[in-house]
Amino acid sequence: MTPSSLTSSTELEVVVTVVRMADLFAGIGGIRMGMQQALGESAVCVYTSEWNKYSVQTYQANWHDGYEIAGDITQVPAASIPDFDLLLAGFPCQPFSIAGVSKKRSLGRPTGFEDKTQGTLFFDVARILKEKRPKAFLLENVKNLLSHDRGRTFRTIWSVLTEDLGYHVTYRVIDADGFVPQHRERTYIVGFLEENDFSFDAVRPTGHGNVGTILLPEDEVPDKYVLSDKLWTYLQNYAAKHKAAGNGFGYGLVNAQTERTRTLSARYYKDGSEILVSRGEGVNPRRLTPRECARLMGYPDSFQIPVSDTQAYKQFGNSVAVPVIRAIGEAMKPYLL
Repeated sequence: MTPSSLTSSTELEVVVTVVRMADLFAGIGGIRMGMQQALGESAVCVYTSEWNKYSVQTYQANWHDGYEIAGDITQVPAASIPDFDLLLAGFPCQPFSIAGVSKKRSLGRPTGFEDKTQGTLFFDVARILKEKRPKAFLLENVKNLLSHDRGRTFRTIWSVLTEDLGYHVTYRVIDADGFVPQHRERTYIVGFLEENDFSFDAVRPTGHGNVGTILLPEDEVPDKYVLSDKLWTYLQNYAAKHKAAGNGFGYGLVNAQTERTRTLSARYYKDGSEILVSRGEGVNPRRLTPRECARLMGYPDSFQIPVSDTQAYKQFGNSVAVPVIRAIGEAMKPYLL
């Protein structure tokens, strides 16, 4: 049979397996972005939930899905959510983070699952999993999730996912510094309805360049990002005071040759102290620009930033490192398609 007769008598069809995704506590879509990079055209997002109006603004500037983003997920009946195959959720981490726990305790407020405003949001993930029974999920949270309340918080999460819902679950703390020039440890939890050979051992660092790879040329950075004399003096004095007391608190100064930065936080908008860019001896350093923060988190330059600098800093400080999600998604891919 000749090639021409083959094509004329037989239609060759390319069948693409669709993985329908639900993006909960979506933020600006970092988990979704990494997963779509991993799954390619197979990935289709059918549902998104995010309550913060500024995050929604950024999300909608970058994702054009044709459906309305749901707000408060606690008010959404699980049965009303479209069927999906993969649940993505970076559920709020404040009740489980070291900083969040410290702040709430200082105010005499309960933490973890006793926190009625945020600590129970994991259970909204659980009730949606119970109702929709997707084949898999990927959850993300702070490293401290594993040790919060002497491990009882995570044991509860594990029990709900495995014993109550019947998923085969594995987890790992991964430092993003194997993927981007930033020290950023987060807990990742993967679950499948059907038992398989998925392992976090298959999630391998991709490597990265130094901090210089995310920096804009200095002549493209507006003067507004340079620290004032007052703020720079305050940060130097603050660091000197804590150094004298034997503490490690203080600002973090980087340059283009630095291998990695400290962890970018949602409070970066306040003074930028955890990651300051040196501009040379005898001159004040500067903050990262929002675009540089986006790069530090692994977002492409095509990613739109439609909000104010303050909101952008909060959004990227709360985001995942996209290349980490992509690597996890690539390890999950054989069991999703």
